[in-house]
Amino acid sequence: MERMAKVERKTSETEIELELKIDGSGRYDIDTAIPFLDHMLSLMAKHGFFDLKIKAKGDTDVDFHHTVEDIAICLGDGFKQALGNKDGIARYGEASVPMVEAMASVVLDISDRPFLVYNTGLEKGKVGEFDIELTWEFFRAFCSSAGITLHINVICGRDTHHIIEAVFKAFGRALDKATAVDERIEGVMSTKGML
Repeated sequence: MERMAKVERKTSETEIELELKIDGSGRYDIDTAIPFLDHMLSLMAKHGFFDLKIKAKGDTDVDFHHTVEDIAICLGDGFKQALGNKDGIARYGEASVPMVEAMASVVLDISDRPFLVYNTGLEKGKVGEFDIELTWEFFRAFCSSAGITLHINVICGRDTHHIIEAVFKAFGRALDKATAVDERIEGVMSTKGML
């Protein structure tokens, strides 16, 4: 069974079309009208071996907030849809990734318990035109939509671009591990019998 999803979201602020294939090869076609976000999502797809297509339009003339948040909602919905009842998945995933002087650790649990721990040291500022606090907003919206517990910890780093890049790469790699099917697992990886 192919684990795929198509998600569309249209509001007065954004219009988003997303296609996701979990068992892909890392192919991506991403156009969000936010170049830095395109770059980060491309890295996530490549390092997670997900095939990802996103076409988004939003009120970016106001700011990037609505577009970033709604893309994350759609991506979370896509993973939730593609994983279905979660039978056989490893459930947990972790990865640590260096990017020059920066090092990020991501640990996650596909548990239907949305929660975000975000220790990056990043608060305000910009990478190009991208407000760096929108990185937190992206992961908060993703967790809520996907039902994932996500811990992001930046161990070290000085360059903001490097820090965020390490986070997205680690995120993709941790998601790849957590969504992997393990044939030893019967049903779901929980003594409760459900996630």
